Amino acid sequence: MANYKAKKAGQTLAAMKKLEARYDDLERFGIPEKVVTWLGATLGSGHQPCPSTQWRQIQFWMRDGSLLCKFINKLRESRGLPLIKYQGNAHVPLVAMENIDTFNRAAVEYGLPQADTFSSSDLYDAHKATFVNVIACINNLGNEANKKGFSPAHDYVEWPQQQANDIHT
Repeated sequence: MANYKAKKAGQTLAAMKKLEARYDDLERFGIPEKVVTWLGATLGSGHQPCPSTQWRQIQFWMRDGSLLCKFINKLRESRGLPLIKYQGNAHVPLVAMENIDTFNRAAVEYGLPQADTFSSSDLYDAHKATFVNVIACINNLGNEANKKGFSPAHDYVEWPQQQANDIHT
């Protein structure tokens, strides 16, 4: 049996195109590349490097949430906060989404405003339009880490975002 999905149309299509344009803006500012570089520098040999800075490759690299959990543990450890528990190599969608939610909760505890987090589906569902929220979150987390003196420092870029999380409102 074929699995068909209806194509987006009307206002939904317009909203998705607008969000995809925001991701293109992120790329023009070099933010995805800076985020990948910072994540790689922070994790070192503790995680496979991202094969490219193309959004689908970044999304697949982060998809199960374990990379994000390892990453936030590095930030938390530097501040003397307890490490979070997560499931490594989460191949089951429910477990991967729990890892992503765990990352978001830990990021808020670290000092990231709740409004700067993203939903697990923004990362897991692999849509360029919503992936903007993931990259914006990590970029903003980098700014927070810089304020706390974390090393390696993130090459934070402030971009005219109006707030990437508009899709959730």
